[in-house]
Amino acid sequence: SPALPLLGLSIGDGCGHTLLTPQSGTLSSRNYPGTYPNHTTCRWRLRTPPGTFLLLTFGDVDLEPSEHCAQSSLLLTDPQASISYGPYCRNAVPATPLLVTNSSTVTVLFNSTSHRSGRGLLLSYATTQHPDLVSCLVRGTHYTQEHIRGDWDGGEPCPPTIPMCFSVYCPAGCKDIDGDIWGNPSQGYRDTSVLCKAAVHAGVIADEQGGQVTLAREKGITLYESAFANGLHSKRGSLSEKRLLFHKGILPISPQMKPWFWQPDPVPPLLPSCHVPLPACADVLEVAAFNASSWWHEVDALGQDRAWGAQRAALSTTGHSWAAEPGSEAAWLELDLGTRRNITGIITKGSSEQHDYFVRSYRVSSSRDGKNWRPYRGSNGQEDKVFEGNTDSHGEVSNAFIPPIVGRYVR
Repeated sequence: SPALPLLGLSIGDGCGHTLLTPQSGTLSSRNYPGTYPNHTTCRWRLRTPPGTFLLLTFGDVDLEPSEHCAQSSLLLTDPQASISYGPYCRNAVPATPLLVTNSSTVTVLFNSTSHRSGRGLLLSYATTQHPDLVSCLVRGTHYTQEHIRGDWDGGEPCPPTIPMCFSVYCPAGCKDIDGDIWGNPSQGYRDTSVLCKAAVHAGVIADEQGGQVTLAREKGITLYESAFANGLHSKRGSLSEKRLLFHKGILPISPQMKPWFWQPDPVPPLLPSCHVPLPACADVLEVAAFNASSWWHEVDALGQDRAWGAQRAALSTTGHSWAAEPGSEAAWLELDLGTRRNITGIITKGSSEQHDYFVRSYRVSSSRDGKNWRPYRGSNGQEDKVFEGNTDSHGEVSNAFIPPIVGRYVR
């Protein structure tokens, strides 16, 4: 009924990773991509807004074969149109990777009996407003020169020296799906990386929301460095023929903390349809003043006092950083940007100056006047977002603000 919230549901002991939103989502069987359990079931109800139709992509359907898929099966039903799709298993797979329905509601049913093998299933969905929906398992190598060749103005093919760009729609929920990524937002990513997971790592989309991703395939580099960003670890990788560069606007801070913020270019330049600008953070935001709930007055072995004051929190500061007074609770660091700014991400770093200090997690609040504070809740807006911070005192960790923060003060 119209009074029901537009939320998907999952019921059963065979449900695995599940993230369902009104616009897109991802679901898998229990243990995926390991062997799914015996004698288990899961029922998911997918719902999108009225007036929209569901589009589903089968990332993986690996259920042990049997006659009429009687032993293990995936069945989709459209209650509005009284239509069923399936049952599917290894000897009766979906005819195409994309299924277009004529309904805003679909029920997905997974059943298993005794079996010996099978990864189970992985499925994602969006509305038909996003016909370029891809699976969480798609890698950058899927997009060859032929897939993404565009045209210059006038219809002439792009020269091979011009970076090829393309756009896909990544569903919500790809972050925790098995798959490797190599590289980082500044260098780009090895093209063997799973695309949507790399987009979350790069801060282009929020995993809880998904979204449109625009990127280019450019010449690869000799070495891709690892990084921890937006709750994901990437790997260190060797030479590849091509690399993926995401087009984005994104902000950076370091604890114990040294902060550094950035904002996107306000208006990207007009470019040919097959050319994409380099991924740029644009301007690093200057901090006019620092403040903190407290700071540590260290007394060394010689009796000399050293203040770990708030002004030492800038990411570029050498030596010791800011640290709250030992034992203090609900400590905070405040940054005054001098004027209202559009803040799209943050970088944090610990202090390895004599002490192995770093912040493991934190919340963010913002203010336009320094008096009234609003907690940052991310794209779902339901509860205060807790950001994953550092795991050591020397590495930098970046987190994106999706949507951006607009304000003068950040705490």
